[in-house]
Amino acid sequence: MNILIIGSGGREHAIAMALSKSPNNNRLFALPGNPGIREYCECIDIDVSNFREIKNFSNNNNIDLVIVGPEVPICDGISDYLKGHKIDVFAPSQEASKLESSKKFTKEIAFENNIPTGKAKWFNNQTEASVYLEKLEPPYVIKADGLAAGKGVAICENIKDANNSLIDIFDGKFGSGQSVLIEEFLYGEELSYFAITDGKEILPLIGAQDHKRLLDKDEGPNTGGMGAYCPPPMLSSELENKIMMQILEPTIYGLKKRGIEYKGILFAGLMVKENEPSLIEYNIRFGDPETQALLMLLKSDFTELLVETMNGNIKNYNLEWEKKRAITVVLANNGYPSQYNTNAEIYGIKEAEKNQNVKVFHAGTSISNGALTATGGRVLNVTSTADTLEEARRHAYSAIEKISYKGKIYRNDIAWRALSKIT
Repeated sequence: MNILIIGSGGREHAIAMALSKSPNNNRLFALPGNPGIREYCECIDIDVSNFREIKNFSNNNNIDLVIVGPEVPICDGISDYLKGHKIDVFAPSQEASKLESSKKFTKEIAFENNIPTGKAKWFNNQTEASVYLEKLEPPYVIKADGLAAGKGVAICENIKDANNSLIDIFDGKFGSGQSVLIEEFLYGEELSYFAITDGKEILPLIGAQDHKRLLDKDEGPNTGGMGAYCPPPMLSSELENKIMMQILEPTIYGLKKRGIEYKGILFAGLMVKENEPSLIEYNIRFGDPETQALLMLLKSDFTELLVETMNGNIKNYNLEWEKKRAITVVLANNGYPSQYNTNAEIYGIKEAEKNQNVKVFHAGTSISNGALTATGGRVLNVTSTADTLEEARRHAYSAIEKISYKGKIYRNDIAWRALSKIT
């Protein structure tokens, strides 16, 4: 098959790796890709927002399947556009993608279908939102309604910070025209849960736990994610059944009632308290950095899984996983998620990957004057697998010591929740 991957981060690097293992002898392209993805793909310099050029490239190169990594082109309608030109795309429609692009839409689906979730109200006016805050008790959960690259959520312990968060959103920090969702704070432990759906059936994939905060002990600002591990020990078969029956299945049913077919990855952000799950939010694509760990454990043919999903044939699909544990640790640039250096040379990746349990995915790298440089906020994803989570963690942090660039930062406590339970 000729397959085109859209995106340039660690998630897309992991997708390319998984596709490369297929016995189908896939020919892989990526746009725009990154230096790490070039190990598996021919990288094409086309902007991900240029749907017409993507369509032309797909037609000229007999692309059989387009896989869209990041949320923005999906929410901008790339799936509808390409399918309108008879190009198969693994990504939900623009209407279905409102599960991520509009937190208000997700809450409406949840309320209409009795899906457990926090209470919420939304506002288009800063004054009205501020008045409503006065009626609540901290902590306050303030969310930009639309896309915000994983950074549009503020959990505030006092009313002053909450009002400042309102100002940020209404002043356009996360894009112009944003409305605000003020949501009930849910107590418990966060869980990421992934499933794949062909529009009729839902096939569970695997659960993971992300680390959104920049610093150890879950302190500092929210980021796009500083590390993840899977599967988490808390995800029992009983809890998994509750997630499927109480959250994912009613969501697909609720969309169908509105005349919306959902086909692709369904990624639920959940809060779990006393083994009862509640929906926090949905993402309509593979998570980043969860995917890097997840796909390291996939035993089944990834290409076959995607094709069967596109063809509506996953009802009896036998999905197999390695009986191991995986962890990924994000190496970022000092200053992320704000201003950071963009030209430091990177050393040591080959040395780190001498450990066969380790794979280093490129998240924000470029080639400058023949040298590999750290150009993104999140630079590399050091991922490892092992029979136990403790062992996988040791592999990852040992590999990190071998990698260097000016401004390298990372969390030292990825998987602390799981390891604290094990010990």
